[in-house]
Amino acid sequence: MTIVQAPRAVSTTAPPRASRDTGVDFLRALCVLGVVLLHAIMVGVTVGESGPVFDNASDETAWIAPLSWFLQVMPLFFVIGGFSGLLAYQRMRQRGGTAIGFVAGRVHRLLRPAILTIAVIGLALALLTVSGVPADLIATAGFRYGQPLWFLGVFLLCQALLPLLAASHERAPLRTIGALAVAAIAVDVLRAASGLEGLGFLNLAFVWMTLQQLGFFLADGSIDRLSRRVRAAAGIAALLTLVATFAFGIYSPDLIANMTIYLWHMPVLLLMAGSTAVFALMTGMRLPALDSAGWWAGRPLWLAAAVALTALVAVAFTRFESQPAPPATSSMRRLVVGTLSGLVGIVLLLALGTSVATALIAIALIAASLRLSSLSSAGAASQSASPTARLVPA
Repeated sequence: MTIVQAPRAVSTTAPPRASRDTGVDFLRALCVLGVVLLHAIMVGVTVGESGPVFDNASDETAWIAPLSWFLQVMPLFFVIGGFSGLLAYQRMRQRGGTAIGFVAGRVHRLLRPAILTIAVIGLALALLTVSGVPADLIATAGFRYGQPLWFLGVFLLCQALLPLLAASHERAPLRTIGALAVAAIAVDVLRAASGLEGLGFLNLAFVWMTLQQLGFFLADGSIDRLSRRVRAAAGIAALLTLVATFAFGIYSPDLIANMTIYLWHMPVLLLMAGSTAVFALMTGMRLPALDSAGWWAGRPLWLAAAVALTALVAVAFTRFESQPAPPATSSMRRLVVGTLSGLVGIVLLLALGTSVATALIAIALIAASLRLSSLSSAGAASQSASPTARLVPA
């Protein structure tokens, strides 16, 4: 009797690229530096008759619009997030991992550092309150910290949906990114036609998911396979389209007006601003007016200090952030609820500003998110007891 072996299934999916790309890593480093510099230069501290005042130094200035064209790097963050996220997800699937494990790992990687910084800011606001610092100044500091959190919330949403969007990309890449782009355009058209500015918040999802999807094309080699002429023409066309939207008044040429700011360096900038104000009060030193020649003369030192202190803080918390995520839950329901809990905690700080009360609520919601996305105690005990149990990598 002849035994005929069934032919092995041949994967039609292109093999994933190398796990690291030095060019992308270098671009990511430049993006991080650009964010710190942009946000640092926007911090303004003055001392008025009623005490210290924290202002946005870029308000009603002519220099912020052209500067934002060079230092507004948030779109690149999402393209890079799509690139590296898809490669990480493909590697996990090759090892037998699941979409649930991938999303749970992303929840921990993004929210674990956030819960610590929110706790530090909440404690600082509490100490300022009991020290008798004016309530309006504390509220301003909390608002400035809460503003950048849009990025964390949107990035978490995009990464949580990455397995679903990756599957759609494998089936119909052009239709998927086209549908997301059309949805983003439709939101802006409806917003302009109806006058309901709140509709624009929907594009916090559609625009950034479109850019994440663009990172998928970079990861699977589709963009590399295009000729240089085609890539150059596409880049020029995109730039001309962007300029046209500004010229016809559809969007503001100030790119900061269409996007805001992010997380880790903000406590450092707030500490620097507070220390400057306290030093001025104690010594009687006059601080230069915002956007004056004296203010600009001090910017190089201010920016250098911001970069150096942020780097020190990042190094100090590297071990905490690099800890491996716990085993992921196997329950889709727990993961969905946990992810939504973390998103609600971030949106709360963004919408209401950071205060002692909102910080405590956000910490509780994010802690619940981290707990729900992890394997339950019963599940962990079951896996420990089973010699054949295999942990889903996170």
